[in-house]
Amino acid sequence: MAKEVFTLADLRDGAEPEMRLAVIGDPVAHSRSPQMQNAALAKLGLPHRYGRVQLGAGEFAEGVARMRDLGFLGANVTLPHKVWALRLCTDLSEGAQTLGAVNTLLFEGEKVRGFNTDGPGFVRALRDEFGVDLHDLRVLLLGAGGGAGRALATQCALAKCERLALVNRDFAKARALAAELAPYLAHETRLLGPTARIVAAEFNDDSIAAEIAHTDLVVNCTPLGLRFTDPLPLHPRLLQAHLLVFDTVYAGAGSTTRLVQAAREAGARAASGEALLLHQGALAFEIWFNRPAPIDAMRAALR
Repeated sequence: MAKEVFTLADLRDGAEPEMRLAVIGDPVAHSRSPQMQNAALAKLGLPHRYGRVQLGAGEFAEGVARMRDLGFLGANVTLPHKVWALRLCTDLSEGAQTLGAVNTLLFEGEKVRGFNTDGPGFVRALRDEFGVDLHDLRVLLLGAGGGAGRALATQCALAKCERLALVNRDFAKARALAAELAPYLAHETRLLGPTARIVAAEFNDDSIAAEIAHTDLVVNCTPLGLRFTDPLPLHPRLLQAHLLVFDTVYAGAGSTTRLVQAAREAGARAASGEALLLHQGALAFEIWFNRPAPIDAMRAALR
């Protein structure tokens, strides 16, 4: 039976010869990426296995170097290593540089190439789940302080969405990110409405309610929802039937997050982070193998 989680000690011992791809994180035992990626490998008859590797902050650089030396093809990177990964890559894709984090590694000889598929995966997930283009939406993003929130906020700006409201408990971080992204949404030929194209807002019900009036898509990038006992990231009364709601948190197979449940009860269309996991993973697969990912097999494995 294959080991569920590998450590730096395992990599020092050589790990398993079939394992040539992995997700790196701390913690990482909860990751559903292996079932999705292993289904893709099996579908295409590729003789590799995708596993989980848990590395602490002080182990990340050595762990990646050992994976490269063991002949790994690449890896996914999750919390808390996405910024550290950016720093150790020998070269970066334009997307990784712009988004400020790396979630996909490709090993080519001595090179460690870094990519970020979170933003493009988000675009694909919106089209798949809602049949809409990010360019046409007014977006309210909760949890815009860093990590996934920063990556998706940057993707919204790069896509030149209709409007972008950034909400974060540390208001200074939201305001700084809004100032950083403002140039991407300036100098547009489209007619501007009575509200600013990009704004920062306080993380409270009154501020969020004011922004909801100018919103088509609500995106939750906070960790609220990882545990079923977590409170909702916004009050249920703020969820309205005209909204699209995208929760980057994903629940267990066959279940939904409380935010998705509340949104659907309000008549809104909603999707969970499983859609983002699927599409960013498919993009990573395409980077490693330079061929289309068998996305139907990957979706079936997640469900």
